[in-house]
Amino acid sequence: MPEQPVIRTTEGLVRGRWEQPHGPEQQQGQQHGQRQEQPAGRALAVFRGIRYAQPPVGALRFAAPAEPEPWDGVREATAFGPVVPQSGPMPTETVESAESGESAEGTAVSEDSDWLTLNVCTPDPGAAGLPVLVWIHGGGFISGTANDPLYDPTAPASAGLVVVSVNYRVGAEGFALLEGAPANRAFLDQIAALRWVRRNIARFGGDPALVTVAGQSAGAGSVAALLATDAAPGLFRRAVAHSVPGTHCTPALAAEVTAELAKLLGTAPTAAALAEVHPRRLASAVTDLGAALPERLARWGRLAHSGIATVPVVDGEVLPGSPWSALTEGVDLLVGHTRDEFRLFGVLSGRHGRFTEEEARLALGLFAPPPGGPDAYRAALPGATPSELLEAVSSDALFRVPSLRLAEANAAAGGTSYLFELALPAPALGGVFGACHGLDVPLAFGTLDSPAARHFLGDPPPPEAVRVSAELREAWVRFATTGDPGWPAFEPDGQLTRVLDARSETVRYPEQAARRIWAGHPLTAYDLS
Repeated sequence: MPEQPVIRTTEGLVRGRWEQPHGPEQQQGQQHGQRQEQPAGRALAVFRGIRYAQPPVGALRFAAPAEPEPWDGVREATAFGPVVPQSGPMPTETVESAESGESAEGTAVSEDSDWLTLNVCTPDPGAAGLPVLVWIHGGGFISGTANDPLYDPTAPASAGLVVVSVNYRVGAEGFALLEGAPANRAFLDQIAALRWVRRNIARFGGDPALVTVAGQSAGAGSVAALLATDAAPGLFRRAVAHSVPGTHCTPALAAEVTAELAKLLGTAPTAAALAEVHPRRLASAVTDLGAALPERLARWGRLAHSGIATVPVVDGEVLPGSPWSALTEGVDLLVGHTRDEFRLFGVLSGRHGRFTEEEARLALGLFAPPPGGPDAYRAALPGATPSELLEAVSSDALFRVPSLRLAEANAAAGGTSYLFELALPAPALGGVFGACHGLDVPLAFGTLDSPAARHFLGDPPPPEAVRVSAELREAWVRFATTGDPGWPAFEPDGQLTRVLDARSETVRYPEQAARRIWAGHPLTAYDLS
């Protein structure tokens, strides 16, 4: 039996384990000069729970991440690291598999606060120069974990990528604006993880000069922020962003959110005071505040309607401006969205098809570009129901237009952008989900057999989903390796976009009505009304 793989990082030795590729979507990987004994069957070397920064406890609770301390001996790296306490109506630690009734592996929250860890999956730790994909998970900036089975790296690693997935601080731990603490600590965590990758990934077979940073939803928002921040240049060469959210707020709004959060906890809105609050209690307070946000619609405007209290802050330092205006140096960028982004939230809340005219009017007033946006939506969608109007403007404002604008901003900054739209509908429940938010994730990772994917795609998934999954995975691998996903680049004139469907095609950007409505209107940070 071959020995388990051991790698010497800059901080110390870590021991992972060999794992055979599994699942119906596994790919046949390419072999590169093996210098370390490896079992037959193209096994992958997997390392989990590697510390990339010191645990944020004590004096480090709300501080910028500190480099990990070195250790002696061999540290085991076979179990996922602890998960940051989660906020929201379905926090990760309570989500259970609908199929088995058992919690997903690795998602239990520990009392341990060693949250700043990452996982590495490599097809060959003895190779040199393999392309690297660094995955930043989503979760609305208040939840999520790299340990989610949706992000199983088997397929992309078997296809020749070294895959790194990162845990970072979410909710108030990562984003609350606190007196005495840096803003946007979650982005600082991600930058620290990318610095760890630059120092160490060659020891896992990867090329530190061939790093692609990737994410979906809040992870894509993180990617957009990394493109705009002055602290990240040189840490990655390419970027992948699925469903970029347009969710940022001003310091004035963020300070008021923190004050309300502290009031719920009976303490002061400072880093010193909130450091005395247990992380679980703080996460629960973020959940409670999110549930109460509609009561603050008049003053907190778009943020209140989003249902998420703690979001990235345009602080002028870590995030110098909204990514669409602050991006000054372009990269190779693969960016896209789903056709029916907001449908997921309507279905999960039980409101799909039931939104009232008053709710549609409110959403149009909050999210459509002023002054004529609400009327423009009604004119562009004649005969639309209130639910259809609300879903259209919410999809555009929250994800579709920000994704399009990131492609445009990157191209304007000298980069090369490739745009896609996922139009393949999920077949579950008679197709009610449509091509919803998050459907692209299992397709890209090839995790069609994961519990969440089966909920949307069925078991087994339909042939067209398997085909689109293969196309999107191949696009990821090609892009991370060469910078070209396999279709023409997006340019302002041609607007060529890959539409992923039962029969995929490359066409002019398909959401032209939204593009015209939003033309000339900048995406601005959420502010006090």
